[in-house]
Amino acid sequence: MRKRRAERRTPIADPVHGDILVSRFVNAVMESGKKSVARRLIYQAFNLIEDRSSESGVEVFRKAVNNVAPLVEVRSRRVGGATYQVPIEVRPDRRTALAFRWILQYAKARNDKSMANRLAAELMAAAKGEGGAMKKKDDTHRMAEANKAFSHFRF
Repeated sequence: MRKRRAERRTPIADPVHGDILVSRFVNAVMESGKKSVARRLIYQAFNLIEDRSSESGVEVFRKAVNNVAPLVEVRSRRVGGATYQVPIEVRPDRRTALAFRWILQYAKARNDKSMANRLAAELMAAAKGEGGAMKKKDDTHRMAEANKAFSHFRF
């Protein structure tokens, strides 16, 4: 390896909520560099959550991300011509990144008028332990559990 690894940059906290997790989520939602559009969408979703429930939008968001974040996942590993699904623990950064990705994926798949409505509905469902993103996490955990026998092939 000739070059050293790039050092991780921590994003600046969100200007409205003062939260780094919200700021990272804005970056995940953002498409084509349109950060102001992504921010507006997330703030609208938080306002919708506050209108529909008694909790604050950021609290529901945090709870949803914690519920959806997977602890283990399976990785493919070739050993002597055979490919095994090897369960491995997920690093904390990847854990939240996967949670963001799954929440967005299932929010986009919902049938609702605006993306803010879809996102609010998916976040509220995930905070309760329901919805597509939670199902995805459970499936991932189930796969890891089923392939526990191959855990000795860890990298």
